[in-house]
Amino acid sequence: MMRNLKPEPVHSSAESAEEERKWREQIDPDRLPQHIAVIMDGNGRWAQRQGLPRLLGHRAGAEAVRRVIEGCRELKVPYLTLYTFSAENWRRPPEEVQGLMGLIEQKIREEIDELDANQVRVCLLGRMEGLPSSLQEELRRDMERTKDNTGLTLFLALNYGGRLEIVDAARRVAQEVRAGHLAPEELDEETFAQYLYAPGVPDPELLIRTGGEMRVSNFLLWQIAYAELWVTPVLWPDFTKADLYRAVYEFQQRDRRFGGLSQSNLIAR
Repeated sequence: MMRNLKPEPVHSSAESAEEERKWREQIDPDRLPQHIAVIMDGNGRWAQRQGLPRLLGHRAGAEAVRRVIEGCRELKVPYLTLYTFSAENWRRPPEEVQGLMGLIEQKIREEIDELDANQVRVCLLGRMEGLPSSLQEELRRDMERTKDNTGLTLFLALNYGGRLEIVDAARRVAQEVRAGHLAPEELDEETFAQYLYAPGVPDPELLIRTGGEMRVSNFLLWQIAYAELWVTPVLWPDFTKADLYRAVYEFQQRDRRFGGLSQSNLIAR
């Protein structure tokens, strides 16, 4: 007999509501991270543990994306970046890549009305070229539609690699120098950051990684220099708003340090 391939709910509504309330009540709304970045890891392992195809894990992970977007909107976090598809992910089996591209396009199309209604601004972080043409069209259409929205700014890191971003920025800097628009001695960290994919966006203060792995996986290598890391063994499809709220609460308990001085000392000064 063929097993039902539809993923089952991972938490009861009562359990989730209680956990959400527990952690959200402890969050100080005046000390929220301005930018949260997430490495969404564990879709494949989640599917494997349930005896499901990997694509079913990615589909379940899309529901976690919805929960985290809602949670950030409700907390009024200004920026959220989701590591959706890395430049290295092209090395996966062709059928998985094709399925992922189709799923990403489908989910963006399904969610765009609600995102727009909730004033979410959709942005791409990564190389547009190389993505399937239909996905490129969907992204361009949705970015244009939401460009004036004033709520959460959602960056989808697609066809993205941290080293690629730095290389692309270095190429643009070299072109500016060659054209005589920039002198080498004028280049500093602040200037270089203007050539990254999203200039002017504050660096992530909180980097969340699900699935328990202790690495940053070529994600936002320039921007996470001083980000607080929060790693959970929870696999991405099981990640709830309660997990998000817990991460934010624990972020607020840390004494952040920037080259020696803690954040509290910087405020005092």
